[in-house]
Amino acid sequence: MELEALRAGVDSGEIETVVLALTDMQGRLQGKRLTARYFLDEVVQHGAEGCNYLLAVDVEMNTVDGYAMSSWETGYGDFVMRPDLSTLRPMPWEVGTVLCLADLAWPDGGDVLASPRQVLRGQLARLAERGWRARAATELEFLVFRDSYEEAWHKRYHDLTPANLYNVDYSLLGTARVEPLIRRIRNSMAGAELEVENSKGECNHGQHEINFHYAEALRCADDHVVYKNGAKEIAAQEGMSISFMAKYNEREGNSCHIHFSLADADGPLFPRAPRTFESFLAGQLAHARELALLLAPNINSYKRFAVGSFAPTTVAWGRDNRTCSLRVVGHGPGLRFENRSGGADLNPYMALAALIAAGLDGVERELELEPAFEGNAYATTEKPRLPTTLREARDLFAASELAHRAFGEDVVAHYVNAADIELAAFDAAVTDWERSRGFERLLPAGRR
Repeated sequence: MELEALRAGVDSGEIETVVLALTDMQGRLQGKRLTARYFLDEVVQHGAEGCNYLLAVDVEMNTVDGYAMSSWETGYGDFVMRPDLSTLRPMPWEVGTVLCLADLAWPDGGDVLASPRQVLRGQLARLAERGWRARAATELEFLVFRDSYEEAWHKRYHDLTPANLYNVDYSLLGTARVEPLIRRIRNSMAGAELEVENSKGECNHGQHEINFHYAEALRCADDHVVYKNGAKEIAAQEGMSISFMAKYNEREGNSCHIHFSLADADGPLFPRAPRTFESFLAGQLAHARELALLLAPNINSYKRFAVGSFAPTTVAWGRDNRTCSLRVVGHGPGLRFENRSGGADLNPYMALAALIAAGLDGVERELELEPAFEGNAYATTEKPRLPTTLREARDLFAASELAHRAFGEDVVAHYVNAADIELAAFDAAVTDWERSRGFERLLPAGRR
């Protein structure tokens, strides 16, 4: 949506509200609903304020320690939400409403470097120095339940009713059961200026996927967060719920496969520069473990890495091989690689930034690409393994020379602290698993 179209819509009374949103560390939209007239008269030129704790809280929105940019000691001041007018778009699932994404700046005008959108912009700038652009598409899987979000809350997320009771992977009969919801999401996203390609069923009960067209990397990430937020809002309006948890149960997890390629002024780069493609892919292999935190940012993320689950466990690449963490597909202008490590809980800006940083390092060091893996990568013992816990991934990221060089000390410290906060919260929690095993059946030491 162009700014003049917004003005016309406001003048006609068709548009009443502008949602000004930033993306937080968890990949969620946060922000304000502004009257459309106020947005046009004031915010377009001057921006709007938001508390800087929005990039320094946990999932529960608790204020936590350890962040340099925001704390009780610094008074929890504001940063400025600067509207990126290129992201203006309708929100068809909300009446009279449009959405605008924001970049974040400090009151003195400096960028908020730890902002996920800014982290990705930094890596895109590095590509631009070479005359390159990143293009990507994210494939998000999700679980649909017939329970509302409120019902799921009161059930403590137990005994929920999945929208499908059996595996509906590619099933047209099975997916028809949920088509009214999925159709509404598809059409609403098209109305929000996302380029929708298709939807399909997946393996877990009630699991589905909606796919969108390849786009410039920043647009891909923007569309990703708009879609994820919008799909949840639409499900809630229908009295249902959607979960993007990486691993909700012991069946198949929710992935976020990322298809990625480079382009220059002459079009797709990889088919015209095979050496660049090989070195860029070699960089993915070289840094997959130490940058895993940016594709698997939560405790639950690592439950998804399970043998035989279509989620990878091995750092390897193969040609159209879904057992590998990196799958090369396409040919000619469509040549690309698919990173299969990420779960649906990832932050797309951080994940894409990780892919670019790893690939650029491969190109800069002219890394040689190892031969493609053939066969079942789950079964090999000759390849490195992806981290199996958030703690392992946190330590690898904290010690990564590449992460410090590509993202800067402040960004690394910020996201290491985020991992520390989650680890401390999980270590302190008593789980249902512990209660079910220990409430009755475990005896005190020394008893028989």
